[in-house]
Amino acid sequence: MPEEAKECCPKFDPKPWDHKKITWKNKKFVKTRVKSFFHIPLNFGSVMTKTTKLIKDNGGWPRKSEWFSDENSLFGSDLYVATTKNIPNAENMKLSGVFISKVFEGSYNNMKSWIKETKKHVNDDLKKGVLRMYFFYTTCPKCAKKYGKNYVVILAQIR
Repeated sequence: MPEEAKECCPKFDPKPWDHKKITWKNKKFVKTRVKSFFHIPLNFGSVMTKTTKLIKDNGGWPRKSEWFSDENSLFGSDLYVATTKNIPNAENMKLSGVFISKVFEGSYNNMKSWIKETKKHVNDDLKKGVLRMYFFYTTCPKCAKKYGKNYVVILAQIR
């Protein structure tokens, strides 16, 4: 298969994610860690490959893949990869809460304004507070270039 025809990331449809209220009750994830330098991931690809393989090899890969980054440090982030069951030899986590999702498209350079816009929407429009934010980078850079769109979903966990 020619390199340009390969698809490692499915084409992302923003409609099911944009301006949605999402409730999770004990949603299952495998938690892992990505090394970063000022929020620029250094080993995201290898961590995703290893984690995806572990989940698939143990029969826990969901019908639709989802992964969320908790950008909790300049030098690393926690990565939550959805699974359908507990995975041996992994850090299994369950997340619960109510989230507001917003979809953005463009360069990661816009992240600061996207975060500000999400917080403003939750605080001012919904009169809620933000407990935590998770980021869903929907495609790898190669697939974003191939599709011509670089979507990022911000999930704001609300009070």
